[in-house]
Amino acid sequence: MSKKMLVVALSLLGAAGCSRAPKQQAAQAQTGPPQATPAAAGQAAPQTFLIPAGTDVRVRLDRTLGTKYDRAGHAFQATLDSPIAVDGRVVVPVGTPFDGRVVVAKRSGRLKGRAVMELALVSFQLNGATYPIETGPKTRVSGSHKKRNLALIGGGGGVGAAIGAIAHGGAGALIGGGAGVAAGATAALVTGRKNVTLPAETPLVFSLRDKVEVRG
Repeated sequence: MSKKMLVVALSLLGAAGCSRAPKQQAAQAQTGPPQATPAAAGQAAPQTFLIPAGTDVRVRLDRTLGTKYDRAGHAFQATLDSPIAVDGRVVVPVGTPFDGRVVVAKRSGRLKGRAVMELALVSFQLNGATYPIETGPKTRVSGSHKKRNLALIGGGGGVGAAIGAIAHGGAGALIGGGAGVAAGATAALVTGRKNVTLPAETPLVFSLRDKVEVRG
């Protein structure tokens, strides 16, 4: 093959290649760039579960609470003791930490009145998220100390009268009896306070006042 023919052949091949390139570029412009596959392809979107109002929340206290030391506004922690389920699926598992507040902490009087403690849950933590909640208060009231005070005062007077009768006769009995009543009343004042105490691990049941949306 002569040099002239070789040059002609190479020129024809170059022209054919240049004609194909614009056609390929035009096809790509019409179809657009290839679509990227989403990173989360094949993974289900997170679900949201609705815990209805009125649902029971059963927890155990993480520390001891009492009207002797705690005041309204004090914080406490508790641990879920029974799972919370929605439509048969556990949404909040056992062991979930809850935060609470002391709503009322009232000491009893020495001779009358009862100690009162009210607690409420305010939030819980699940999968790195904090969910605010509102529950009805759980109230604990101390027992009445009326009978106890009567026993202390009456017993003190009886003992005083007996001592006075032995030591001084009738008049002494009256004096001793008065002294005994005073001593009995003092005993009641010293020992008559009653406090509400809830030890650690005490089980408590609260009720949700409003619905709570939880991401699954």
